[in-house]
Amino acid sequence: MTRRSFQTRCLLLCSATVAGLSLLSLRLFQIQVWDRKQVGGKANAFDRAEILPGLRGNIVDRNDEVLAKSMPVGSIYADINLLTKPKEMATPLAFERVCQAPDWEKLDGEKRKRRVLAERLEIVGNAEISGSTIEGKMICEAAIARYVSLLARPLGMKREELRKILVDGIGKKTRGEFPIAKNLPDDVVRGIQEIIDGNWFEGITIRSSYRRWYTSPDLATHVIGYTGELEEKGPTGRPAYRQIGKFGIEASLEEYLAGRDGYRTERRDAYGMRIPGETQLVVPPRAGLDVQLTLDMGIQSIVEEELDAGLAEFESKRGCAIVMDPKTGEILGMASRPHFNLNTLKDVDKNGYNFALQAIYEPGSTIKVVAAGAALNERLVSPQTSIFCHNGYYQQGKLIVTDDHPQGSLTVEGVLQKSSNIGAFKLAQQLGMDRFYGYMGKWGYGHKTGILLSGESRGVVRNTGNLIDFSRASFGYSLAVTPLQVASAYCVIASDGKLRKPHIVKAIVANDGKPVQKYEPEVVDTVLRPETAKAMRKALERVTGEGGTAKLARVPGYLVCGKTGTAVRIDKGHYQPGHYTVSFAGMMPAADPAFVCVVVIDDPLTRKIPNLYGGTVAAPIFAKIGSRVAAHLNLTPTEPVPEGKDKLAGTHAP
Repeated sequence: MTRRSFQTRCLLLCSATVAGLSLLSLRLFQIQVWDRKQVGGKANAFDRAEILPGLRGNIVDRNDEVLAKSMPVGSIYADINLLTKPKEMATPLAFERVCQAPDWEKLDGEKRKRRVLAERLEIVGNAEISGSTIEGKMICEAAIARYVSLLARPLGMKREELRKILVDGIGKKTRGEFPIAKNLPDDVVRGIQEIIDGNWFEGITIRSSYRRWYTSPDLATHVIGYTGELEEKGPTGRPAYRQIGKFGIEASLEEYLAGRDGYRTERRDAYGMRIPGETQLVVPPRAGLDVQLTLDMGIQSIVEEELDAGLAEFESKRGCAIVMDPKTGEILGMASRPHFNLNTLKDVDKNGYNFALQAIYEPGSTIKVVAAGAALNERLVSPQTSIFCHNGYYQQGKLIVTDDHPQGSLTVEGVLQKSSNIGAFKLAQQLGMDRFYGYMGKWGYGHKTGILLSGESRGVVRNTGNLIDFSRASFGYSLAVTPLQVASAYCVIASDGKLRKPHIVKAIVANDGKPVQKYEPEVVDTVLRPETAKAMRKALERVTGEGGTAKLARVPGYLVCGKTGTAVRIDKGHYQPGHYTVSFAGMMPAADPAFVCVVVIDDPLTRKIPNLYGGTVAAPIFAKIGSRVAAHLNLTPTEPVPEGKDKLAGTHAP
């Protein structure tokens, strides 16, 4: 090998090495400088999660009529972190400029993105601009002005109104989010989403959710209840809002009705743009279960209409009416007043009190069935046993018991028919104090019924050992009960002598329509022998017959049995003369009752009738409810209908 040849080979080797190193340097330069944005974007990529709300279950009546359902809605939120960053807020401004170019429509997604980012760089410059600088504030204000111009009309707002919401929201917080509009209809939300996506808006997000909608918002309000929003951390740690039951069935059966939210994540680059082709993680939502109530909305409507009409006629603002199936304990209709609208929730704080199961009151004479029924059940007396009622005035030491309408001797049936206080106390005396209060407990008084509704009162029943308290309790004073307790107690007489737990829920139903849990009739206690219950029904027939206190409770075509109650109201621990809580508890048809109905009216003030008694106020309301319910249930009349009267005579229009 010559010296010249060796030098040539060395030169070629050095040239190849230099060329290789130059190419490597060029590639490093491209990666570090030219592709810095793309590489940095990949390095700073992040996941963004979107909540997929779980559909809340429906609430339906016993005939599957939908009472509550969830409608898809969306809420618009503003992210303060983005609305105060000039770099992000420059994005929609950059898009506004470049989208006017003639070739914009021909560009694919990636090329459009590059052009927008390049224009954004022109707006903000190479240096990072803070939102506190003059330049930064100008960019943010210009972007907000564009948001206002495009979003105000679709949101149903004036521009000044939307601008104030955005400016005030940013001013009140330094970070986080605030709502712009909540619970917008699905079609409105879709239109707003198109505007946000089509104009590259940053810092404005839509959260899909469901809004509870009540098909008959003025019916069964205290039973159905309502929902509210619960703020909690979402899958990314950001605030999320979940629909949760706040009252009524919506609250008490939350664990069944509530769906489980899912979520979807997507990969985004450092500029917040979605990275195409990146795999999404999707956790699907799970729908909640439906709840079927025992209510029959036909009966519920009757109860509410007649209760409202009665309250208006007798000038009262508070009261309730309950209709129950005595053989199962199912509540077919239950209404309390005052009430509220489930969709607007107007006056819910003032009128959310569920009179039927939260009000406690001295029941008066409706409680007399306890002493009479217990004495019959213990075979201490028969229905025809004579009780001397001392001509309306009974005294035993310091104890004095009187009757408004003096009576001499009455049978046990007559004691109930004439509603004698003295007769009721003398029956209780035969039982003795301990046994009497024992029967009070067996009948359900002094205990919660266990109905699946929150806020139920237990009432007040105490054996103080005091003879005066004992006497007063026998005819409905010195104790307190709820209307629901009275309805459950009268179901004992209307059925086979057993106390059954009142049911408001019939079944929990899966999405395929199959029940996953049924609520069967539940016997709490055996109070009376069946023959005693039958004897009590026979005795209570006389209350609505000639000479009884509840002739206005009669329903043409049927025998009705029941008992009136009138008690002087207590306010702040003192009795109010001339102010009463009046009631009627009845059942029909008398021989084999299909339903029990209890009507309680608190403090009627009308002067159109001379006496404000259970028999003159509550009994006629019962008659109107009973007549319409009998027709709704297609009950066969048990008695001839008097000529010129039909079953619906005198009732209010359905």
